[in-house]
Amino acid sequence: MQSLTAELARSVLDAAPDAMIIIDDRGNIRFANRQVSALFGYSHDAVIGLPVEQLMPERFRRRHVDHRRDFGDALRPRAMGEGLALFGRRIDGSEFPVEISLSPIRTPPQLLIAAAIRDISDRKRAEGELRVAREIADRANQAKSRFLATASHDLRQPLQTLALLNGILRRLVEEPRALDALAQQDQAIGAMTRLLNALLDISKLESGAIRPQLADFRIATLFEGLRREFASIAASKSLELQLAPCDECVHSDSALVEQILKNLLSNAIKYTAAGGSVSLRARRDVDAVRVDVIDTGVGIAPNQIAYIYDEFYQIGVPANSSREGYGLGLSIVQRLVRLLNLRLEVTSEVGQGSVFSLLLPCGRSQRAIAQPPAVSAATAHELPVARRPRVLLVEDDAGVRDATRMLLSVEGYRVRAVASGEEALRSAHEEGAPDLLITDYHLGDGELGTHVIATLRDELHAEVRAVLVTGDTSDVVKHLPNDPRLRIASKPIDAEQLLSVLKDLLNA
Repeated sequence: MQSLTAELARSVLDAAPDAMIIIDDRGNIRFANRQVSALFGYSHDAVIGLPVEQLMPERFRRRHVDHRRDFGDALRPRAMGEGLALFGRRIDGSEFPVEISLSPIRTPPQLLIAAAIRDISDRKRAEGELRVAREIADRANQAKSRFLATASHDLRQPLQTLALLNGILRRLVEEPRALDALAQQDQAIGAMTRLLNALLDISKLESGAIRPQLADFRIATLFEGLRREFASIAASKSLELQLAPCDECVHSDSALVEQILKNLLSNAIKYTAAGGSVSLRARRDVDAVRVDVIDTGVGIAPNQIAYIYDEFYQIGVPANSSREGYGLGLSIVQRLVRLLNLRLEVTSEVGQGSVFSLLLPCGRSQRAIAQPPAVSAATAHELPVARRPRVLLVEDDAGVRDATRMLLSVEGYRVRAVASGEEALRSAHEEGAPDLLITDYHLGDGELGTHVIATLRDELHAEVRAVLVTGDTSDVVKHLPNDPRLRIASKPIDAEQLLSVLKDLLNA
C-alpha cells in the first residue's frame, strides 16, 4: 500500500506542468519530476544528487547558499526572491527567466524543501514586446506633438503678419474693388487660421498646456455670445438658428465649454442643408444641465458614430476630395470633454439629423454672477494726441513687428517698437513706463517675454499692463501666474482681436 501511495505521488508530480524538485537540508536534489529534465536538459538520473545551485547561473550560487539557510530559519510557503529577476541555467549553459515557489516539508529529523519552477520566457518576451510597443507609441506621440508645435510656429509668424496687414489695409483703402479683394483675402486668412488653431488646440490639449478654470456661470450669457457669432453664418446657408432662453447656472470652465459648443454648432451648420434648422437649448436633467445642439442635417449612420471623433474624419467625405473644414472639430470636442470630466451623448438618424447633448454640473448657487465691465467705446485715435495710450512693442520677428506697429499707429496709439528686452528697458528709461507693453513670448537668443515683463515692472517700479503674445504649446504656459494686469493672446491673432484685447486691458 505504501509503495502504491509513493507511485501515485510520483505520477501526480510527473503530470504537473511545472518543474518540481525536492532538496534536502544540504541543498542536494532528492527528487525531480519529468519537467525538470525537459526544462534543464539533465537526465533524471543525472539530476538526482546534484546541488540545487547547479540549476542556476554561477553568479547567483554563493548567495543562494545563504538564502537557502535563511529559509530554514523561517519556514513558510513563499515565492523565492520576490521582486527579483530569477534565472535558471540549462546543462548547455543557456539561461532563462523563472518563477520559483518554495514549500517546507517537515520529515523529522530532516528538513526537505519542495520547489516548483516555472519557465516565464514567453511572458517576459511578451512584456518586452509590450514595453517596446509602448515606447514606440510614446515616441510617436511626442514626435506628433513636436511636429504640431513646430509646424504651427513656422506658419504662425507669416500668418500673423498677413492678418495684421489685412487689418491695416481695410482701414486705409476705400476703393470698392480693393475692399472686395481684401475681404476675400481675409476669408482665406481666416480659413488658414482656423486650421492652425485646430492643430494648435490639439497640441495644447496633448501637452497639458490647458488648465480648466472652474467657476459658476449662466448659460444665458454663453448662449448670447454664440447667437451673435453664428446667426450670420446660419443665415448665409439659409438655415434657421434657434436658441431657447435658459436661466440655469452651471459650474465648469466657461471658455472651454464655449469652445465645445462652437465646434458642435459649426458641425451642425456644416452638415445641414439650406432650409433646415439648427437649435441650441438647455434644460435641467436631475443633477446636471443638459445642453443640446440639434440639427435637421444629414445624420450619422449607427456604424459611423464610433469614428466621428477621429482626426480628419468627415462623414461622407472621401479622402483627398474637396471638403469644407478639416474634420478636427469633434476630435477637439472629445479631448475637451475628457479634460473637463463631462459627458457627451449622441443620437442620430440618417436623413433626419443629429442631437449632441453635453451634460454640465449645476452651479453651486443661483446668485447673480458678476459680468465683466463694459469696455469703453472710445478708440485711441478719438483722443487728443497727448492723451493717446503709449505702447511699447517687443517683437524679434521684423515682419510681425512692423505690421503690428503700423496697425497700432493707424488705430491711433503712440508706438515704440523694439526687438529685445534690452532695447525695451532702454526705451522705458528714456520715455517712462508705457501704458501698454506687448511682447512675444519667445524672443531672440532664448529670451522670454515673461522675463521682459518682470524686468520692466521691477526696474520701473510700476505694474505695467502687458499682453503676452504666444504660440507656445508646451506645458510651460499653464504655469504662468494669474495676473489681472496680464493678457495672453494666442497666435495667430488678427487685427480686431488684438485691438479688442488692448481696449479690454486699458479698461481693466
